[in-house]
Amino acid sequence: MASSSSLYLSQALLARAVYLHGSSSDRVSLSFPSFSGLKSHSPCKAATFSAGSRRRGVSTSVVRAAAVETLDQTTEVSLVEKSINTIRFLAIDAVEKANSGHPGLPMGCAPMGHILYDEVMKYNPKNPTWFNRDRFVLSAGHGCMLQYALLHLAGYDSVQEQDLKNFRQWESRTPGHPENFETVGVEVTTGPLGQGIANAVGLALAEKHLAARFNKPDNEIVDHYTYVILGDGCQMEGISNEACSLAGHWGLGKLIAFYDDNHISIDGDTEIAFTENVDQRFEALGWHVIWVKNGNTGYDEIRAAIKEAKAVKDKPTLIKVTTTIGYGSPNKANSYSVHGSALGAKEVDATRKNLGWPYEPFHVPEDVKKHWSRHVPNGSKLEAEWNAKFAGYEKKYSEEAAELKGIFTGVLPAGWEKALPTYTPESPADATRNLSQQNLNALVKVLPGLLGGSADLASSNMTLLKSYGDFQKDTPEERNVRFGVREHGMGAICNGIALHSPGFIPYCATFFVFTDYMRAAIRISALCEAGVIYVMTHDSIGLGEDGPTHQPIEHLASFRAMPNILMLRPADGNETAGSYKVAVLNRKRPSILALSRQKLPQLPGTSIEGVEKGGYTISDNSSGNKPDVILIGTGSELEIAAAAAEDLRKEGKTVRVVSLVSWELFDEQSAEYKESVLPASVSARVSIEAGSTFGWQKIVGSKGKAIGIDRFGASAPAGKIYKEFGITKEAVIAAAKQVS
Repeated sequence: MASSSSLYLSQALLARAVYLHGSSSDRVSLSFPSFSGLKSHSPCKAATFSAGSRRRGVSTSVVRAAAVETLDQTTEVSLVEKSINTIRFLAIDAVEKANSGHPGLPMGCAPMGHILYDEVMKYNPKNPTWFNRDRFVLSAGHGCMLQYALLHLAGYDSVQEQDLKNFRQWESRTPGHPENFETVGVEVTTGPLGQGIANAVGLALAEKHLAARFNKPDNEIVDHYTYVILGDGCQMEGISNEACSLAGHWGLGKLIAFYDDNHISIDGDTEIAFTENVDQRFEALGWHVIWVKNGNTGYDEIRAAIKEAKAVKDKPTLIKVTTTIGYGSPNKANSYSVHGSALGAKEVDATRKNLGWPYEPFHVPEDVKKHWSRHVPNGSKLEAEWNAKFAGYEKKYSEEAAELKGIFTGVLPAGWEKALPTYTPESPADATRNLSQQNLNALVKVLPGLLGGSADLASSNMTLLKSYGDFQKDTPEERNVRFGVREHGMGAICNGIALHSPGFIPYCATFFVFTDYMRAAIRISALCEAGVIYVMTHDSIGLGEDGPTHQPIEHLASFRAMPNILMLRPADGNETAGSYKVAVLNRKRPSILALSRQKLPQLPGTSIEGVEKGGYTISDNSSGNKPDVILIGTGSELEIAAAAAEDLRKEGKTVRVVSLVSWELFDEQSAEYKESVLPASVSARVSIEAGSTFGWQKIVGSKGKAIGIDRFGASAPAGKIYKEFGITKEAVIAAAKQVS
């Protein structure tokens, strides 16, 4: 039986929730008795909720974070509450020591976190990358001390007590937001709100796809869930709606999302900006929706909701859990002041008294430690059982097992690169977007983890895998993913796919200019080391008549400025194949391929091997590494540089033509190699690229000249625009004569 304080708190929350989520009357008036038996309390006045004020009455009617009394509880329930309070205080203490962080969410979400990690999820703390583990994503990443506390209690080596004490410090394994590359046990990098729930959709898509491809009637070798906690901020961000719309459309039944319904954001009560009915929106998106009215102490409600969610196989589930942010804090609970800053010494002490917590900071009581210690042997047992199951699968289904093993280990098939097409100068001219499709369709035959699609532009981006159908609710084994017009969600979903298993090679596509819609997801790809391949077509003014809204100008320069990403702009078939080789090999670094709409010739001297070095010489009539002038081009303008070189050579000049397909790869080459391509003694350099000249001075030097476009484009046929903007052979020849 629940204590009186727990009951009163539940009543208060229910009263608040009745108004927020509807009732048969316009006004609900409830009175509550004073809390009794609390270490710290204040009387609860009558709370009145009116249709004209969404929940204004709640803030004056307490939820002063009642203590959870356990004296009249069973030992089992008492231990659960003690464990939950351990999570709360590990978060409180870490934020307090750092004097930085977000304690409110961990304090409010501790019950659902405890139930997930202690009772529901399957994982192996000593092998956090075990393939068939359940995945957890904290989309509300600012509350990361919740996850760190859970990983610590569960026995992950990556989060020791000292790591909790080093929260948000230099070289800490517990950074200010969850980072998969810093903390083993964290699946994805979250922080920018909404990214995490979209990543979770990608993780769940990956599970559904693999289960459909590899499970057999006598052996369901792929069987795991994706759980996520998201908050009001995630719900407000548009990316979450994009991704959740797709999750509903795809029927991702093993995606279970917990919505921390606490109605508080940094600016205060969410009624100032967020009053929609989230339940109805998710139902319209095709989700199953459950409401847990008391997320603070309603442990059985949470358990029942998870059980119900698992019973729904054809829809993802949103479990809305109404909680009190900062639960347990007598003076700051249910307010924005507990959202993003430490409680302060006085309030920490008051919270300890309120929740009856007599322990020193960072202390884990022995009975709680003993209770959680079972996850290490249990996790090892779960993995051993699965390994035995896979061994049986491997004997019976050897071909499928080899493919699946490649996906979950990341080992590429031997000789896969031999599938890449090659081209000669006699091969027909073609747009690099078309050459890209040839590469994709060649690679999908030899790379089991390759899948992807476009943001409603497959016929224009040329990304369709011709030998496969569409990944859909009833055909999840297929490998063409239809993202619809959802660029931001598409990118984040692909991040989730990439991070599900190291052998997944997801790609996604749109027009290059529309990377503006998905830049945040691309940046997270680079940060979290997700090797997504971004197939970006219509890469310049060469797209022509669609005009400046569709013509990228600053985009190449902006991605060259982004850390840990490869910006590749191939000029022809061989360079396109080389770009794909590089992209496939870089599993911890995303790649962007900027591809042309217009046809380009197959140039003499280009090669797959040259692309791997980032920059290389395609033609040169000089000797002794001393050309009169070096012409440097990328993509569609390499052809112009090559044509200009031919004319200059006829005039007696020695000219080297360099393809600088990837600045990042070129920068990584040895000093000797770079000197062999761009000798320091040759200052006469001209670059040509149909984009911003920003950054090119690094290549051409102070005495060189960069030809490009430093204004927006125009609507006209491509040839006319090139001529008017001076992206021509004549301009290159004039510049070459000027600098040499």
